[in-house]
Amino acid sequence: MADEKKLTTRAEDFSEWYNEIVLRSELADYAPVRGSMVIRPWGYGIWENMQRALDAMLKDTGHENAYFPLLIPMSFIEREKAHVEGFAPELAIVTHAGGKQLEEPYAIRPTSETIIYAMYAKWVQSYRDLPILMNQWANVMRWELRTRLFLRTTEFLWQEGHTAHATAAEAEAEALMILGVYRRFMEEWIAMPPFTGVKSDTERFAGAVKSHSCEALMQDNKALQAGTSHFLGQNFAKQFDLKFQSEAGQEEYAWNTSWGVSTRLVGGMVMSHGDDAGLVVPPKIAPIQAVIVPILGGEDEAPVRAKTEEVAARLKSAGVRVKVDARDHISAGAKYYEWERKGVPFRIEIGPKDLAKGSVALVRRVTPEGEKRKAFIPEAEAIATLPARLDAFQGELLEAARRRRDANTVRGVTSIDELAEALDGGAGFVFTGWSGDPAVEAEIKERTKATLRAIVDEEFRSPSAPAKCVSGKGASVAEVAWARAY
Repeated sequence: MADEKKLTTRAEDFSEWYNEIVLRSELADYAPVRGSMVIRPWGYGIWENMQRALDAMLKDTGHENAYFPLLIPMSFIEREKAHVEGFAPELAIVTHAGGKQLEEPYAIRPTSETIIYAMYAKWVQSYRDLPILMNQWANVMRWELRTRLFLRTTEFLWQEGHTAHATAAEAEAEALMILGVYRRFMEEWIAMPPFTGVKSDTERFAGAVKSHSCEALMQDNKALQAGTSHFLGQNFAKQFDLKFQSEAGQEEYAWNTSWGVSTRLVGGMVMSHGDDAGLVVPPKIAPIQAVIVPILGGEDEAPVRAKTEEVAARLKSAGVRVKVDARDHISAGAKYYEWERKGVPFRIEIGPKDLAKGSVALVRRVTPEGEKRKAFIPEAEAIATLPARLDAFQGELLEAARRRRDANTVRGVTSIDELAEALDGGAGFVFTGWSGDPAVEAEIKERTKATLRAIVDEEFRSPSAPAKCVSGKGASVAEVAWARAY
């Protein structure tokens, strides 16, 4: 990279640090269209690895991929009242095409429930046609006023799953199963451990009966809604006449779910693991897991190049994604700077002295406390142990993120004053009791700029359940997590 200006640190300005990281590590750039971004090859390579992993997990649970149109008739969007009210401010609408005004405008896909359930209604006649378990990888458009690369853009990439079931119990089980898939994917692949729970009525998806959410904590202690899974009940089925004949011979409406994660996860990865030197990419999703930099120049250049290619070939055979950076117009130091900024997990340096000793220099992107940054290791050992080193690095990133999340979670808060004090003091998630009253949500949002992230699932609840609402009025019906959020 030509620009070697020192990065803004996280402590100086986390927001500016994030923007600089995304741009200078070549994840993405601003597009000519307002609020849109161009995802550059390094960013898209990370997204592709996320996509491959999650796609395999969804197919393992019986889901199939399909594709539905980008343009959706406005009459479809308007059929479900809560849905259109929720999305109306964000819709981009096509009114002219082919030089003429359209008889009916089309919305550019903000989400696909309406068009998908209209199609399911054509395909379903009997309980034997159920369940339908479909997913699509697509782009969507939501006309956001305040945009930020990866986190909130006018156009973004995602997957959206849409299923139809014969019973409410089956649909609810599906929504929870997908929530578990998302959590496992975030933990095992992105090393980003979320809390899970149910959204309040105020925060749930427009048109859903119940919204389940994965809420992750970023390094600035703001929450990120990383993925959602919705039980839609029969709301959309009734609007689109998605009916089937039951086993008992009765006509019934199907029960639906929808769920999705997006390129927002790339932003979550940046904010979960990045440091003041640049990106830190978890090995499982890194497009390049190890970069080999030959130290070139002089009469030993040819043997060094040959050894570099040999080591690369052996690492590829061991399943490591590896790249040789043999550019001769860039100094070795500039290469080190570039690949550190991009977050490649390991760097291998091979020079004439290493060649003579039969060793390589191995540099890990993040060095555990007490370990040297650069280790000189016999070549055979480096090749044999690198897969295990990558696995260890992945595990350490997850544990570090989990410790940070838990250390910045405050429990047992019993008043709004105490909640505000915790947030102002730098807390991430604050757990309290809640009466279920939306007026309490509104008051806390007004006073603290925090929102109710989730009614937390049992696994994450405090050992002693809160007895009273954080407002001081009434008993608590649930333990909830509050946070300032993206």
